[in-house]
Amino acid sequence: MQYYVDGFRGGDPDIKNATAKRRDRSEFAPLPEKVDVLIAGCGPTGLCLAAQLSQFPEIDTMIVDPTPGPIEKGKADGINTRTMEMFQAFGFADKIKRESYWVNQTNFWMPDPEKPANIKRIGRVQDVADDSSEMPHILINQARIHELFLEVMKNSQTRLEPDYSWSIVDLEVDTTTDEYPVTVTLENSGINAGERKTVRANYVVGCDGARSNVRKAIGGELHGDAAHQAWGVMDILANTDFPDVRQKCLITSAHEGNVLILPREGGYLFRMYVELDKLNPDERVANRNFKVDDLIAGANRIMQPYSIDVKEVAWWSIYEIGHRMTDRFDDVPEGETASRNPRVFTAGDACHTHSPKAGQGMNVSMQDTFNLGWKLAHVLQGRANPALLHSYSAERWAEAKRLVDTDHEWARIMSAPAGESVLDNGDEPRFMRQFKANLEFTGGLAVKYGESALVGPATHQALAKGEEIGRRFHSAPVVRLADAKQMQLGHVAEADTRWRIYAFAGKNDSSAPGSAVHKLADWLQNDLNSPVVKFTGKEEDIDGLIDLRAVFQQTFDQLAYEDMPALLCPTKGKLGLQDHEKVFCVDHKGLGDIYDMRGINREQGCMIVVRPDQYIAQVLPLDSYKALADFFAAIYQPIAR
Repeated sequence: MQYYVDGFRGGDPDIKNATAKRRDRSEFAPLPEKVDVLIAGCGPTGLCLAAQLSQFPEIDTMIVDPTPGPIEKGKADGINTRTMEMFQAFGFADKIKRESYWVNQTNFWMPDPEKPANIKRIGRVQDVADDSSEMPHILINQARIHELFLEVMKNSQTRLEPDYSWSIVDLEVDTTTDEYPVTVTLENSGINAGERKTVRANYVVGCDGARSNVRKAIGGELHGDAAHQAWGVMDILANTDFPDVRQKCLITSAHEGNVLILPREGGYLFRMYVELDKLNPDERVANRNFKVDDLIAGANRIMQPYSIDVKEVAWWSIYEIGHRMTDRFDDVPEGETASRNPRVFTAGDACHTHSPKAGQGMNVSMQDTFNLGWKLAHVLQGRANPALLHSYSAERWAEAKRLVDTDHEWARIMSAPAGESVLDNGDEPRFMRQFKANLEFTGGLAVKYGESALVGPATHQALAKGEEIGRRFHSAPVVRLADAKQMQLGHVAEADTRWRIYAFAGKNDSSAPGSAVHKLADWLQNDLNSPVVKFTGKEEDIDGLIDLRAVFQQTFDQLAYEDMPALLCPTKGKLGLQDHEKVFCVDHKGLGDIYDMRGINREQGCMIVVRPDQYIAQVLPLDSYKALADFFAAIYQPIAR
């Protein structure tokens, strides 16, 4: 973690100096008349976006929610490894790792062949494959995730906080103007319930759930189907003779249905998803009037010969499975993308819904806005043409479709009777086999963006076989040269909307003048065609948009720091202090060689260009200056200097 770049300051380094340009939040201060971005919904989707945008004083951001304040309990709880990588960029992954339950094993229980009324453990699967990520799969209260995002917002220069007890009820887009074209009608749900206010915005993002008013206002509809199956979920403190209660378990009984057990943080709490009754095609779950006692009784029937003795129910809910998504995730009608740029977006449940049992809803929803956030920031800063925003719907719709399709199949298998879940050619249950096959997907690691202006062709993929273009950058151990610190290379990336270029040196390259890495750094810093020169503002640090890092094959004691080019030890901030944290070498203490682990070509080396949302945009030879310049020129606009 770096701080003091603008001078020494005591106290918590996570709390930034407040900017003078921030909104008046005193008790009776009015709502703003105009904002750059208005976010509907204080769930993880909206808060992820707000936390990103809160870091930019020049961007006026507002986030509203109809509730009177933050939630305390309930809702989602699973955080996959990809989302934990994202949390590392926000700076709170270590807090979550300390507080949460780590999912290490998933156990499978089926009817005992000798006594089918009872269940029997039939297998275990390692939940996170070795070296699939440096992060764990964890379980934690969704409210805690909210709290950590809110903390990032409140500690930012803008001191951003939600406007609770307000919701978007309608909006209109004026396509004839570029100045705050979205007129939003807000309605109070608190002490002044029913009061309405109008706010004009440059952009609106609907993170307001499956009944989204934002989606309805732009003519979006959820299309799909329902499984007509009622499920209950409860967070409980209970005693039980079930031996695997502190491990994730998928349980299917002979005739009573299925249960999913998810241990929770704190050592005592656990969650149970309990299959209840099949619903008629014209029936809704509310018609059955289920109570928490129905969940407890159902769980005890399914788990025979074991039982649970519930001492306290912390939270419970009933739901029915549905798999639906919208045709598009923004307000531009089909056929008008060439002549019109998006102004209104939907994310999370507002544009895709599915069952909660695969543990993907909260994760995929946050990845939606992590994709959108840096694009909005760069457009509002004048760096990028607003056409960049079309890429949000294009990229995230395809991933939502993958989620809905996969979850549809998983929910069908989970709800199938035990006898229908066994493969014809063996005795391994189909849901166990499917679980193994889906590990990359459930880890959030299957996302691959197709070739576009933001994702280059695979022409030079062979230079880094283990860092696939279009997928997230897969971190690995390195040692930082300046202080010999062992660390993960991917952890240098923060949620700050900057691009990273990781330059991997070829054999015997020590960055002496004339070497490939030295020449790349000099070109980036000085050449008029360099994207660093063309797209970095005059008042910005030289790494304000593109952050170059270098990795060498020698150990830290074999490299001369004084030979490093200026761009790898730049002066920054108002004091012009030197940054010593941009140069790395292979780990020599046994954690792994990044070149071997990620298939980096040792002879030639390469550069890996990584987007602000941690996805790989390009793999190029170290001397591919023109290709690098052309790639960024297709995205960004020259900054006035």
